[in-house]
Amino acid sequence: MDIIEEVVILKVEEFTTGDSDPTEWKVRALADWVNLNFPLGMPEAEIAKAAGAAKEPPVSGSIYDGLSPAQFAVCNFISDKIREAYELKVSFEDPQKLATVERYTILSAIDKLWQEHLYEMDSLRHSIGLRAHGQRDPLIEYKAEAFKIFDELMVNVKTEICHNVFRSASSMIAFENFLRNAPQQTLHQNPGAFGGTTTASSGGGAGKKASDIVSEAAAATEAQAKAKPVRTGPKVGRNDPCPCGSGKKYKNCCGK
Repeated sequence: MDIIEEVVILKVEEFTTGDSDPTEWKVRALADWVNLNFPLGMPEAEIAKAAGAAKEPPVSGSIYDGLSPAQFAVCNFISDKIREAYELKVSFEDPQKLATVERYTILSAIDKLWQEHLYEMDSLRHSIGLRAHGQRDPLIEYKAEAFKIFDELMVNVKTEICHNVFRSASSMIAFENFLRNAPQQTLHQNPGAFGGTTTASSGGGAGKKASDIVSEAAAATEAQAKAKPVRTGPKVGRNDPCPCGSGKKYKNCCGK
């Protein structure tokens, strides 16, 4: 949960700003990230509501220090929802097996991203000498770039753990029971990808049936096919006489 809270803070800072009104935030992008990584089905309106009801500023010296009251409220709201979902997940798990699965999830994220980090550092070592052409000390540049890359590594490791922690379980039965009891909601009230509209609803009900979406996709594909130009005359080869009657080959006349 400490790792998840750190990542939530980073994402809230990425999609929001403390000196602007919450109505100007990228609330939809934040909701998309939350619902992609955690089984919450959180609508954008709930995030906006949490920001609007903000009253208390973060405690000085805490990990939330520097956030505005609205950002602090959103961080707490998302973290509390994730904690509730995690407690629901744990209730269906075997505690001993769950500890092994979570340990594997964390170590596999570190192992995978650490290997990529080593490849990136190797590439940096071979290319940093070019900075000398710009009158810069390659050693100083290497230290600065290496620190930046390592900082990105730590963020990526924590983000990867957040992405996988709810995608692992001690057994298939536990995973199915968790998904059956997890909250489900559609997310957006914006026009759909094929020109239709979707309505938000709770309890797992989507705004459209799957058959309707497939029909719209087929209609869009058919309309796109009709819009393509259709060849009416015979195809002229590059070495055939030009149809304009010049006597030249098509490639040397109108086919240029």
